[in-house]
Amino acid sequence: MNENNIRKAYEIAKERYAAIGVNTDEVLDTLKNTPISLHCWQTDDVVGFERNEALSGGIQTTGNYPGRARNIDEVRADLEEVHKLLAGTFRVNLHETYGDFGGKFVDRDEVEPCHFQSWIDWAKENNFKLDFNSTSFSHPKSGYLSLSNPDKEIRDFWIEHTKRCRRIADFMGKAQNDACIMNIWVHDGIKDLTVERYRYRRILMESLDDILSEKLPNMKTCLEAKLFGIGMESYTVGSHDFYAGYCASRKVIYTLDTGHYEPTENVSDAIPSLLLYVPELMLHVSRPIRWDSDHVTIMNDQVLDLFKEIVRADALKRAHIGLDYFDASINRIGAYIIGTRATQKCLLSALLEPKYMLREFEDEDKGFQRLAMQEEAKTLPMGAVYDYFNLINGVPVGEEYIAKVEQYEKDVTSKR
Repeated sequence: MNENNIRKAYEIAKERYAAIGVNTDEVLDTLKNTPISLHCWQTDDVVGFERNEALSGGIQTTGNYPGRARNIDEVRADLEEVHKLLAGTFRVNLHETYGDFGGKFVDRDEVEPCHFQSWIDWAKENNFKLDFNSTSFSHPKSGYLSLSNPDKEIRDFWIEHTKRCRRIADFMGKAQNDACIMNIWVHDGIKDLTVERYRYRRILMESLDDILSEKLPNMKTCLEAKLFGIGMESYTVGSHDFYAGYCASRKVIYTLDTGHYEPTENVSDAIPSLLLYVPELMLHVSRPIRWDSDHVTIMNDQVLDLFKEIVRADALKRAHIGLDYFDASINRIGAYIIGTRATQKCLLSALLEPKYMLREFEDEDKGFQRLAMQEEAKTLPMGAVYDYFNLINGVPVGEEYIAKVEQYEKDVTSKR
């Protein structure tokens, strides 16, 4: 694209937004400095380095596009390539099964901070901060229930695993001088009708209380709800109502995964209420199609509304943004770029909304003016602002990244 044309288009857009009280230079500074956590599992279809086995335990990856990362070096190389094609500030989100185990089997109740030292070193070299997740799926002891299992031996195994993961996250946070956000999601549920709904949730509550009793100053814990999992369709222990109550009462970060709710439910509706009761939110941005299918994030109404609610509530500093999808049917590097840029565009759209003008209209009961301005804002030249953002940060503008992804496929992933 012609650089002069991009700059001219931005100057026109800047003037247009200024007329409605929006400073685009300030918006771009906010966009650049708002971290997005890149999920490592898009590189290898959530296989990890523990057993080299396909997913099990309520989730599933579909597709067999060639070029999946097969080891820790390939995962890191892919993430480095993604980083080259994106403007902004980025973190990397790891599951426990992505530890550097040196070719040895380390069971999940034996994992140590040392298994992630090379990740810490790599992140520092590549200007990333790290986030973390415990991993309760794809294990012989996963079954239907983990932290909510009445079998004390099984339950204690997963409690120990999760405690160790929190200590690893604390280790990461201290090393990077920035809190590591650790997410806890367990797949626990029942395939058919159960009469023990209360019992399993009471056990999960007690397990979480035990896990969170250890004070770790360099990490933050967040808890993720889900509607259902494959093979666990009738009952999910860690449902939205369970975690909303738990996080509110324990003052824990609540994780909103956009794929984990009713298909017709707009997840953004929960944000204003949750912000009243929980300290912070973790956003796992994905795209469900009929179920938690984890399609690549695109710029749709659900994601736009998600960020509008965060920005309208002046809560961007209380929200952590991460991606959580795994599409094995298309080029995996391309999937990263599409999803990340879509997320950035949705955040940018929210930041460019003339919220002070809209608030004034609402306070003065000017419903016509409010709705008119909301509609006009939809067609303002946001694209020119985003093109300029990428230009000044030295990354491909518009569709230019497609050729870069194709070249990496030709040179690297097609040879795997």
